[in-house]
Amino acid sequence: MSPHLKSVAELSRGLAAREFSSVELTRHFLARIEAGNPRLNAFVTVCAERSLAEAARADAAIAAGGAGPLTGVPLAHKDIFCTEGVLTTCGSRMLANFVSPYDATVVSRLAAAGMVTLGKLNMDEFAMGSSNETSFFGPVRNPWNEAFVPGGSSGGSAAAVAARLAPVATGTDTGGSIRQPAALTGLTGIKPTYGRVSRYGMIAFASSLDQAGVLALSAEDAALVLEAMAGFDERDSTSVDAPVPSYRAEIERPVRGLKVGIIREFFGEGLEARTGAAVQAALDVYRRLGAELVEVSLPNLALSVPTYYVVAPAECSSNLSRFDGVRFGYRCEDPRDLLDLYTRSRGEGFGPEVKRRIMTGTYVLSAGYYDAYYLKAQKVRSLINEDFRRAFAEVDVLIGPTAPTPAFELGAKMDDPITMYLNDIYTIGANLAGLPALSAPCGLVDGLPVGLQVIGPHFAESRVLAAAHAYQRETDWHLKVPAGWE
Repeated sequence: MSPHLKSVAELSRGLAAREFSSVELTRHFLARIEAGNPRLNAFVTVCAERSLAEAARADAAIAAGGAGPLTGVPLAHKDIFCTEGVLTTCGSRMLANFVSPYDATVVSRLAAAGMVTLGKLNMDEFAMGSSNETSFFGPVRNPWNEAFVPGGSSGGSAAAVAARLAPVATGTDTGGSIRQPAALTGLTGIKPTYGRVSRYGMIAFASSLDQAGVLALSAEDAALVLEAMAGFDERDSTSVDAPVPSYRAEIERPVRGLKVGIIREFFGEGLEARTGAAVQAALDVYRRLGAELVEVSLPNLALSVPTYYVVAPAECSSNLSRFDGVRFGYRCEDPRDLLDLYTRSRGEGFGPEVKRRIMTGTYVLSAGYYDAYYLKAQKVRSLINEDFRRAFAEVDVLIGPTAPTPAFELGAKMDDPITMYLNDIYTIGANLAGLPALSAPCGLVDGLPVGLQVIGPHFAESRVLAAAHAYQRETDWHLKVPAGWE
């Protein structure tokens, strides 16, 4: 089997057995990136020289007997994570020339685990988008059909792993930006509990919602990488000081007796029929494995999209105020005065979707509207959180579709922001409540992948991963490779 068709777990075993070296593996993936990236536009930056140097150090560690399970395994980072000495653009003209002076905690922890960084991945500008079409560097294409979107905002991460240009990638999820692209490209993507993975060095969009996670081929791979990323970081005030279990060791938990909540609101109007049928077929697998399926209702979940699109823009308008053309990032040519510097730098540096959200956020936070919009949205957020709390008093996990439809064509929804926002209708609730959630592939519709979403209580990543792993032991959807990328 070619190395690019192997999982992270298989690559780890191959490196330990000296079937191939990390340098050989890295060269193999760099060659695939060189050949395939022009078609997909998944990578913004490729770090070939740096990658090979890291791979050589990994080989030395393996030879010395000091290797861990991830030593020598290549990965790529979403271009939202600061990486010392490497461009960190956030998919924006505003940061198109920004070379980070330090590493994000996610980057440093995976480097400490011995992983080899192949490069930085394209994304919706400042993580604002559901299709990876808002990037200053152009849209990313879905390897299952290059006329279709890969989802967003972690679309570059999803496309790279789905096309086997990288065995695993980091991503971030503010309202579904790991799970939705995972669903649209046939991958396993996990967003952990808010606070489980450090946000230090991860360029902020909406600080109370953003969380780093993993896009991988399988739940087993996601468990391996998430375990290395997770844990308390004193540099992040939102990081939770709680021990990290061995996700890999706990992934073999059987699902017999597991109480699975089927979210009633996810199976109504708006769910494409064949997508719903694929999810129902996946539920039949859980029944056969001995899980107990119970219908549950989350009555306030219908309000998650309007709630999110008040809270997230409000936080983004605050976070993005730092990009002013003065200290770093894009600066307009020949400003007449300070006001001109601010207005033109921001007007030229930000794209249309980012401007739309900044304006929306500034409006809902303004005097006279704060109580009517932002404060009310936070109250509704509490109601949504309470719905989840009641549901988890009855069931162990919640399961439903990840997205209402498979991938859609490039350009199909760019002129209709509201329709675009509804792509995240099933994923936003977990972010508002800070819950761990995962998407795993469960079928194909017209040759395009469909995702199954598993949501757990706070800090129940092990339970979510085990539920997905049990399904993947019984099915082979996660092993499917897009035609032409074998």
